[in-house]
Amino acid sequence: MTTEETSVELQDAQGKDAEEPRDAEEPKDAADPPQVAADADATEADVSEADLDQEEQEKQPMTGPDAPSVCAEAAEKNGSVKLKIPEEAEEVKFTGLSKEELQRVAGTPGWVRTRWALLVVFWLGWLGMLVGAVLIILQAPRCRDLPPTNWWNEGPLYQIGNIQVFTDTHNLKGLEQKISSLSQLKVKGLVVGPIHVAPPDDSMNLRFEEISPEAGNLEQFKGFIQAAHKKGISVVLDLTPNYEGSSGPWFSNTSVTNVAERLKSALVFWLNEGVDGVQLAGVERVASIVPSLWSDIRAIVQNRTDQLPDRRVLIGVTERSSAEDVSFLLSSTGVDLLISRVLRAGDMDATERARAIQLLYSSHSQTNLAWSLGGRAEGHLASLVGPTMVKLHQLLLLTLPGTPVFNYGDEIGLMDEGTTFPKMLWDSDEELNGTLQEETAERLSCRRFFRGVSELRGKERSLLFGDFVLLSNSSSSLAYLRVWDQSERYLAAFNWADEAVVLRLNDAVLPQQAAVVLSTNSSALPADGGVDLTNMRLGPRQAALLRFPYTG
Repeated sequence: MTTEETSVELQDAQGKDAEEPRDAEEPKDAADPPQVAADADATEADVSEADLDQEEQEKQPMTGPDAPSVCAEAAEKNGSVKLKIPEEAEEVKFTGLSKEELQRVAGTPGWVRTRWALLVVFWLGWLGMLVGAVLIILQAPRCRDLPPTNWWNEGPLYQIGNIQVFTDTHNLKGLEQKISSLSQLKVKGLVVGPIHVAPPDDSMNLRFEEISPEAGNLEQFKGFIQAAHKKGISVVLDLTPNYEGSSGPWFSNTSVTNVAERLKSALVFWLNEGVDGVQLAGVERVASIVPSLWSDIRAIVQNRTDQLPDRRVLIGVTERSSAEDVSFLLSSTGVDLLISRVLRAGDMDATERARAIQLLYSSHSQTNLAWSLGGRAEGHLASLVGPTMVKLHQLLLLTLPGTPVFNYGDEIGLMDEGTTFPKMLWDSDEELNGTLQEETAERLSCRRFFRGVSELRGKERSLLFGDFVLLSNSSSSLAYLRVWDQSERYLAAFNWADEAVVLRLNDAVLPQQAAVVLSTNSSALPADGGVDLTNMRLGPRQAALLRFPYTG
């Protein structure tokens, strides 16, 4: 066979091979239905897989440039658009510099200079604050040292000269039951008695250490003292020898020595029983007749001991009314307080009253001054000055520099009724039934006023131990100032006249206005308290207490 014939045969064979598969495929497709079904199932599986792939794509974040087309395709396929919010990128945490890096940086010249600069600034600032504080302290006004005071300088003294008329039980037990009521008045001490056995003008039967049966007994007295001390009230016992006689408080001159000697042992007895002081009338007599015995009496009462370490008061009582005489006796007798008639001199007007007050204040420490109106012999405040002037004189006694001394019932305006020892009236007692309602209301008003001023006096330094500055006085009016260091200032003004008066106070220490604290007639002064001190009007028989702050 030639080469040409061989090539032709190969081409024919390849052509037949190519035709045979096409012929074979066509009959196979037509003759195999199960294969067609399998192919259809495969196609559906491919579609389901595509759907799953689509759902997986919808679950993926919409990132990249194809994200919009995916959303559109999903909307087209499912009928709704599902938006996926991409998760926030993880925060980048700052870990700071390592220890080695910090050490390398801290040693650089720049940081060394910065640290030194900050240290210098700190110490300069600290020194500046220290210097500023020192300058403030040096330039600030220095506070005055508080003056030495005693318990009897801290509040009013309340005299009960007759126990029988003061209580319902007429004895010391009843007095004990009234301690709570007296405590409300802010009194600091009770002056009780005399209660010892002392037949009138009979020095031979005088028994200082025995309590009169009408007053009670020693056990009742001890209970009374304990109850008073629990309320912070001291007890002073009046041991005036001949308190019911007419021959004088120390009997006759010939008996003074004997009585004074017997008094010494009695003082020791009562001080050991717990009394906080002793009151004696007619001190000038015993001090001048038996000065050595008087010195012994003073030493027993005033000197402190290991057994009696607390300060006890020796109160003298005199009938002198001249300021000069009272000043002399206060110095010569050496008593702690001297109750006199210096404010009760007959026909004394406001000018004379102001002069007496100023003389005693300038001559003695105010811790030794005592102011009183009324007493065992004189009677009660309301009977001496009139019911309408009770509050005015309450304010006067409670604001003067020194210790105010009141008689029992003065806080309610108790009137004498044929005796200087009228029966005490108590608000809760049935004895008030039958009195006029207006009288009862007036007593309650007086008591509230007394309590208000007494309470204020106990809290305010200017009223307790402040300086006394006389501002203005005339025959019927008086005004003075009580001042202590940087505390609030208090101005007391009084009008004794039956007509109104205008006070024009222009002192350099006064402001233009002051606030009203208390007034005996509240309707006569503005309720808001703003009073022009250069044109202050006081109504008839009116008194007022005003205050203003320290201004430096």
